[in-house]
Formats: sequence, structure tokens, C-alpha cells
Amino acid sequence: MPTPWSLLALPPLDERLLAMLFADLPVTVSTPAARTPEAVTEAIAAAELVLGDWSGALGIGAEQVAAAPRLAFVQQPSVGTDSLDPDALAAAGVPLSNAAGANATSVAEWCVGAAFAGLRSLAWADARLRAGEWPQLAVSQRGGGELAGRRVGIVGMGDIGRACASRFVALGADVAHWSRRQRLAEEAGGARWLPLDELLAHSQLLVLVVALAPETRGLVDGAALARLPQGAYVVNAARGGVLDEEALLDAVRSGHLAGAALDVYATEPLPAGSPLRDDDRILLSPHAAGASREAQGRLISLVVDNVRRAVSGEPVLHVVNGIDPLIRRRG
Repeated sequence: MPTPWSLLALPPLDERLLAMLFADLPVTVSTPAARTPEAVTEAIAAAELVLGDWSGALGIGAEQVAAAPRLAFVQQPSVGTDSLDPDALAAAGVPLSNAAGANATSVAEWCVGAAFAGLRSLAWADARLRAGEWPQLAVSQRGGGELAGRRVGIVGMGDIGRACASRFVALGADVAHWSRRQRLAEEAGGARWLPLDELLAHSQLLVLVVALAPETRGLVDGAALARLPQGAYVVNAARGGVLDEEALLDAVRSGHLAGAALDVYATEPLPAGSPLRDDDRILLSPHAAGASREAQGRLISLVVDNVRRAVSGEPVLHVVNGIDPLIRRRG
């Protein structure tokens, strides 16, 4: 009988639950002794497979890769891989897969819901009503309006971007997008491609769903926000590093932007003293856009199936660092 593969699991879950997920596969699940980089470096030395940490608290960088001579495959249980070092893994010949598409519907629906909530001041009106007020006229004075006919710009056109585009198009919005690779509308949920500067000028509602990478870090800074039309809204379901939070807050306070909705932040959890908490024109969500039951089910199925592929000699899916998807045991 073949020796079980050693799988190091980094998510913040009970080790018994993690073992149950892979109970039908020839793997032995372990977790680091502590949730620290040092403990990951120590534990990864014996690992052949790694299940990444969707929270981003535990990463895998060049130091961890160098300490892992048996490492053959890393599966990240999220779309984003910014807590990992794809280049270091690639240099070591280790494929890195993400969970592409698992939460696309969930995140896209959150973006649409956040857009409605911002445009109609739903959270603000709810809070005022619970405080004993009746802000019927004040709601309309805050601006906003209908989504139908609104010019929407989507930054990023992966699975989530396409799901967003198709929904905004169905709601009657005028939808354009920018992505690093130009796509036809039929490849982009019905959204036409525009250069970034033109997209910013177009966007009365700007939706960010682009992956965080060196070329997208700080992409939407103060200068970019200034190109948005007066009274625009920003929805960020990408990563906090894509958007300059201080510049966003300045733009909302100045009145150039009417509001924003954020699911992701430069620092997570969002610090208690963050000034973002003090502006009621900014809707805050705890990095939960993809946390629907349906998305979680799809993610678990995808992750378990990809680990099954890895240990059974089938090519794994969704490799993002260009390495051969057929997993081979080392040492």
C-alpha cells in the first residue's frame, strides 16, 4: 500500500475537521504547532502538500519554500494568492493552484448588493430609523439613485469580473471594464473594454475585482479617484492593496465621491481606530463577500478534488504559476 502523502494545512480550522475533509484520500493531515511564520517554516520541512490559509495570516514565502525539500504542490483555498510567493514556488518547480471560480457568484452578488445599498443609503437609513428618526427626505438628499442606466466600470475580468458584468448588464447599467488583457464584450459578460483612464472617466460606479499583483498594487490611488465623475461610488471586493484607503476617505469627505462599499482592507482585521469606521457614507463588510454557504461548498469540493488529483496522478486544475500540473512525489 502506498505511503500516505503528508499534507500541511494552514487554514484557521480545527485539525480534526481538516482531517475529516480529506478522510477518503491517502493523506496525513498536520497543522503548524503555532500560527506563526516560524512554526510554518518548521512544519513545512516534512510536507509534500500544503493547503494555504485563506485568511492570509500564514503565508509561504521564499524562506518557507527553501525549507521544504519534499514540497510537491500548494493548493490555496481562495482566488487570491497574495499571501504566497508564486515565483519562489515556480523556481522550486512547485505548482500553485487557487480556487478560481468557486466564489464568483457570491462575490458578484455582494458587489451588486453593495451597489444598491450605497446608491439607496440602505444601511444609513436603517441606522437612523433605529435611532428613532424618520429620514424620508434626507435619504434623497444624500444622492444616489437607480442602478439602471448608471455607467458602471469594472476593474478586473476574471471569473468574478464576468459574473459582475453580466449582472450589472442585466440590471440595465451601461457597463465597461478594464483588465490587463483586452477582451471582447462576449468574453466579459457583455462589458466593453476601455483603457483605464477612459474607464475611470466613464464610471459613476467603479467596481474593483482585480487580483492583487505588483502591477495592481495601489492601482486606484488619489489621482485615479480624481478621474471619476463627481458623485461616483466605489465598491472594492478585490484586495485592500489595490485601493488607496486614505485617498478614498479624502475623496468621500470632500464630496467628490458620494460613497463607497469595502469588503477588503489594507490591514485585516480592520483596526478599531481606522477612520474608515467613522464615515457613514462608507459601507463596511468584514471580507465576507465570498462567504455564502454555496460558495463555501464549491470551494471545499474544488480543494478536495484538486488534492485527490494531486495524489492520484491526474493533472491538478487552476495552476497560477506556470508549472506542470502533474504532481510528482519528491524524495
